[in-house]
Amino acid sequence: MKLHLREMMPSDVGPVAAIEACLNDEPWSEQLFRGEFDVDPTTRHWIVAELDGRLVGFGGMMFVGDDAHLMNLGVDPTHQRRGIARSLVSALFLQAVGRRATGITLEVRVGNTAARSLYAAFGLAPVGTRPGYYADGEDALILWVHDVQGHEFATRLGEAA
Repeated sequence: MKLHLREMMPSDVGPVAAIEACLNDEPWSEQLFRGEFDVDPTTRHWIVAELDGRLVGFGGMMFVGDDAHLMNLGVDPTHQRRGIARSLVSALFLQAVGRRATGITLEVRVGNTAARSLYAAFGLAPVGTRPGYYADGEDALILWVHDVQGHEFATRLGEAA
């Protein structure tokens, strides 16, 4: 089985929303995902991951000024721990580099040690918390990596991919 990454299309919204619903207590709705296609494409980038023609993951970034913000990322629970999230993050971060972003940020659940480990491999480090950020009251850890145009980030990107 070979993983294939491509840009998300409107026809992907149903499967993406279904994965999202498996992962989150308060998931993004199909309407919210559809709305991303109405936003200026220079400010967004969404991709999906497919295995044997089946959509198994997705991720999206928002670009604001010189920064890129990882908005959402998800992998079908039956396909987790196979490097799909790492491939999605790598592709999204390469897009950020290509769009000349200087920093990348995201929020992650404090208790999501697998995701925190993944993001640390790309050099993202905690800079603060958002208390009670998630619907269940769990805090979010704010992660950043700066100087994504530099050699050190390029090296990390290559090693983490």
